Amino acid sequence: MAGSTHTVTNQAPPLVGHDVFTADRALTAAVERHLAPELREDAATELSGLGRSCGSVQTQEWGAQANENPPALRTHDRYGHRVDEVDFHPAWHRLLGKGVSAGLTAAWTRPGGHVLRAAGFVMWTQVEAGNGCPLSMTHAVVPALRTDPALAAEWEPRLTSRVYDRELRPARLKAGALFGMGMTEKQGGSDVRANTTSARPLAEDGTYELTGHKWFCSAPMSDGFLVLAQAPGGLTCFLVPRVLADGTRNVFLIQRLKDKLGNRSNASAEVEFAGTWARRVGEEGRGVRTVMGMVAATRLDCVLGSAGLMRQAVAQAVHHCAYREAFGGKLVDRPLMRNVLADLAIESEAATTLGMRLAAAYDAAEGGDERERALLRLAVPAAKYWVTKRCAPVAVEAAECLGGNGYVEESGMPRLVRESPLNSIWEGAGNVQALDVLRALGREPAALDAYLTEVGAARGADHRLDAAIRGLLAELADLGAAEGRARRLVERLALVLQGALLVRYAPPEVADAFCAARLGGDGGAAFGTLPPTLDLASVVERARPVA
Repeated sequence: MAGSTHTVTNQAPPLVGHDVFTADRALTAAVERHLAPELREDAATELSGLGRSCGSVQTQEWGAQANENPPALRTHDRYGHRVDEVDFHPAWHRLLGKGVSAGLTAAWTRPGGHVLRAAGFVMWTQVEAGNGCPLSMTHAVVPALRTDPALAAEWEPRLTSRVYDRELRPARLKAGALFGMGMTEKQGGSDVRANTTSARPLAEDGTYELTGHKWFCSAPMSDGFLVLAQAPGGLTCFLVPRVLADGTRNVFLIQRLKDKLGNRSNASAEVEFAGTWARRVGEEGRGVRTVMGMVAATRLDCVLGSAGLMRQAVAQAVHHCAYREAFGGKLVDRPLMRNVLADLAIESEAATTLGMRLAAAYDAAEGGDERERALLRLAVPAAKYWVTKRCAPVAVEAAECLGGNGYVEESGMPRLVRESPLNSIWEGAGNVQALDVLRALGREPAALDAYLTEVGAARGADHRLDAAIRGLLAELADLGAAEGRARRLVERLALVLQGALLVRYAPPEVADAFCAARLGGDGGAAFGTLPPTLDLASVVERARPVA
């Protein structure tokens, strides 16, 4: 029997049993905005079903179990045979199967597919971000494979399938397949042109034998991988199947799994190739160009994943403060806490709004819209740079809103904090993104034109946004010695684009707060420094996860 002193009061109930989709007003508005009218009703039904699953006790328990039971490497079987397998907790397979069946690898198969998938990815990340890695790479590999129509015809139906088949067997025997990738090596990192893995041509046209290593190979249990290696004609992209057509295992030697800060449920491996069979994708010497379609798609997923993490952090913080009483009232009603929550909320909404706009651009580009394709070239690396960097401070501040409770593992906030830097580092860290933006500005004028057209649609609606656009144009007018100030420039590009989208689409109180603090200079370096004259109560209420 509990002692008389152990009466539980003034604690927020668990944030479970709700629809994560309908409770997210910024996300639901973006889906309605970017989908054709005839698609909206079915989309709302589908996404609400996934949202209820994301908010269920069972699914959230699977997320916790997958995080608490990281994968384990088995290099050999009991007899000493090399097997190179990674064992996962059953919760991992349940989550991954649910993600595949929800269409998180099937964006390329239907109208509005990228918007639908992006909304699902934002929600699914909030359950457990680790399984987002194989889902993201399986989705993103499609553009790279399409450079070889025969490969695309063979693999795309499996990659976009809604069937999760975890067995290691020839891909031709599977109803669904997953993909990973191995680009970086220990001596080069993001400088993939320094790769030393070699590719020796075999007798069959387009086939090679690989020898070398990969320092980071993501999702090593996948059915196939895109890798970069040095062929006679230069750095080239290859498809490495895990299991060969005759059923034998390809030479895929897993040396160890990385012991990571976060993303604990997902396996990241160091692998060795020693006579590994591979199929060329694209032309010899064009490896970087071939793989860039995949990289761009995974970078957008970094934006969407960070938006999902921020949304979950803010939802937990607002939920806690709506129930917790202190100093004579609910925390959410205290002016200072309201300021903090509102500041976090506008950061989260800006991230979601930008990520969903870029997903819509993917749908339009798939339909042949070249202006939208040009917008992606500049906006994706800019968004990847900025949104992913904002994730960590949002997660830390949101945890602080829960006080000591937020520092305890049971709250789930420490998992969000550990996960929050990942998307900034993976798929090219901040400097890589900034330099990519400079390349786009220098080589692809259509990209800047598309960007300026996009932000120009909001001119005249807010004087602070107008001033920020003028300042950005002044910076863009002189790109001499731009590398040293590339981060500043890319930050401004992202903030102006976010501000323009919020001015056009968000409620006035959200846009007003964002423009004041992020563009007008009327905010501090820490969260909770918004001008007190703003309608902060409405901003916080909009972010509250109540459906």
